[in-house]
Amino acid sequence: MKIVISIDSLKGSLTSIEAGNAIKKGILNVDNNADITIMPLADGGEGTVEALVEGMNGEEQTITVTGPINEKVNAKYGILKDTNTAIIEMAQASGLPLVPTELRNPLNTNTYGVGEIIKEAIQKGCRNFIVGIGGSATNDGGVGMLQALGYEFYDENNNLVGLGGKVLNQIKSIKIDNRLKELDECSFKIACDVNNPLHGKNGAAYIYGPQKGASKEIVKELDRGLINFSEVVKKELNKDIAHIEGVGAAGGLGFAFLGFLNSKLESGIKIILDEINLDEIIKDADFVITGEGRLDNQTAMGKAPIGVAKLAKKYKAKVIAIAGCTTDDALKCNEEGIDAYFSIINSAMTIDEAMNKENAINNMVSTTTQIFNLIKVLK
Repeated sequence: MKIVISIDSLKGSLTSIEAGNAIKKGILNVDNNADITIMPLADGGEGTVEALVEGMNGEEQTITVTGPINEKVNAKYGILKDTNTAIIEMAQASGLPLVPTELRNPLNTNTYGVGEIIKEAIQKGCRNFIVGIGGSATNDGGVGMLQALGYEFYDENNNLVGLGGKVLNQIKSIKIDNRLKELDECSFKIACDVNNPLHGKNGAAYIYGPQKGASKEIVKELDRGLINFSEVVKKELNKDIAHIEGVGAAGGLGFAFLGFLNSKLESGIKIILDEINLDEIIKDADFVITGEGRLDNQTAMGKAPIGVAKLAKKYKAKVIAIAGCTTDDALKCNEEGIDAYFSIINSAMTIDEAMNKENAINNMVSTTTQIFNLIKVLK
């Protein structure tokens, strides 16, 4: 019996690989001859670096970069040396949690630190990049990131502009001659699971600005800035891309990647499944085990476990999901390829008790053991 385990992390409790190893232990309690493969799983957001580094023998790096409000922060990213691939979560350098609530204002926050991570990874030999762009504190159109990579943006007096969303209205010209030459050798896969254009009522400023601390007037100013920036890019680089779905992600960071770097905006789960080559690994599996911390209606709308389930169904494998908890509306998951799902909570306990690592591992092992006891009886 071949079993592939690819489960997302149980955030705050177990990593993807820790959960996978607990499931493996439960299976082996029943069938110690089972052929079991554990693959990391993430969706391009929080936990992606950790999952791929741990699951694919990568190396975790830490770099001190410019944070979203110009203070120094320590950011982690991963390198997969076999493929010269860097795994980056932009939120490590420019995420909303890095900004105290009282200082949240996307006129002031910037993405410079994201560019610093990319620059160091290039210096370490990386030429392929997977970048998750969720959780940003910024609305600078990615200008800060590009500045760190050597792109230059000038105002009407031919002076270099500064940092933050406030500079978008000032930009009148762009100079690309001094950008890192190695960028021509690089390719970027951008994990982007939103479809917002750059500007307008559905754009970066109007949809996401308020949650980053923007007032109604600031939203209007940011939107005007994004319009101006896109017009300058259109005029100087001959790229008319402000309307493309996803370029409004992370305050316009998607626009910067698509307009200035060799990038593709893709579903986060698609990027990860391609990177771990799950299609090849899963094709002759009898069972595929997936899951996440909370299985609910949001899961059914395309989160990581559903990506795994759809791939497994292509090869007619049976799909079981195991989660920290499940909700009544998780029934939708059955319609999206998960044959059956189970919660690992086996008795009344507090949330803290449930999320305790030792308890979670024991509960995962116990639940998996009973699932495969049933499978053994039914065979």
